[in-house]
Amino acid sequence: MAITDITVRGAGIFGLSIAWACLQRGAKVRVVDPGGPGAGSSGGLVGALAPHVPENWNDKKAIQFDSLIRAESFWAEVETVSGLDPGYARSGRLQPIADDHGLELARQRGENAVTLWQGKAAWQIISASDFPDWAPLTPTGYLIHDTLTARMAPRRAAASLAAAITASGGEIVTDAPDQGQVIWATGAQGLVALSEEFGKLVGVGVKGQSALLHYDARDLPQLFAGGVHVIPHGDGTVAIGSTSEREFDDPHSCDAQLDEVLDKARTAVPALRDAPVIERWAGVRPRARTRAPMLGAYPERPGHFIANGGFKIGFGMAPKVAELMANLVLEGRDGIPEHFGVAANL
Repeated sequence: MAITDITVRGAGIFGLSIAWACLQRGAKVRVVDPGGPGAGSSGGLVGALAPHVPENWNDKKAIQFDSLIRAESFWAEVETVSGLDPGYARSGRLQPIADDHGLELARQRGENAVTLWQGKAAWQIISASDFPDWAPLTPTGYLIHDTLTARMAPRRAAASLAAAITASGGEIVTDAPDQGQVIWATGAQGLVALSEEFGKLVGVGVKGQSALLHYDARDLPQLFAGGVHVIPHGDGTVAIGSTSEREFDDPHSCDAQLDEVLDKARTAVPALRDAPVIERWAGVRPRARTRAPMLGAYPERPGHFIANGGFKIGFGMAPKVAELMANLVLEGRDGIPEHFGVAANL
């Protein structure tokens, strides 16, 4: 039996994406997760791949931008190899503008986007009448429309990545010993273990609740309105999410907090008022101490690496995280910004 060059522990979005990137560079890869692909927070409902606002530029925003631009080709190749649609679409996003100050701020950010987004996407002010049956309520009658935001169907994406990995000769198993270099992409449980190992808070799990509605808006932009994300998916459903709960008793239960999110979404988006709920979901997302992804060498464990802390932006950051980690693990090239490094969280 061939020796595995890379062992990836964790089959969430970071683990699967890194495994895929390593396979593409000729490595032999085994992914190990007792729950299988997408068993944790990567198996949720929402799938919003949304950028930060184009201002006060920094490493985090630059890397996120690069990842969102790369996403289209990344997921197209995954789909070609796997034969499974990951649900990706660069559908854009609408946000209401509350007042004159908001209009001026949106205008300034639009000017910033011309440079910061390198002509590859736009941040525009449009009339709500451009989307008469879908626009969220907006006091000014205007909306921000950005063309960088994309959507992803998390479960389908995880399944597509897993199929691409196995089709390319990689393995995905529920249990196996470490072989070769080891990448720890173990999500919220991994952050708890790291905190215990280092005797300090490295990160936490944050519970999120979301819902899926039956409403076909598959060709329309996603929305951020009323403080919630509203994401139309290609199968005729709309995802609503999510809560952010630091304290909770049951990580998988849904309660009145999700009802509040649904009420906010239906108030902000009249088109959804009668759309029935077809699924409710709850899970725990990994948030590193810095709130940025935690990437790099595992302290005092030669040949081991950490890739964790995707939190709310894991799917959006996955293509770039996969590239950065493959560069480090396979080639010894460390292009990870200091703010993303493991040391920043210790």
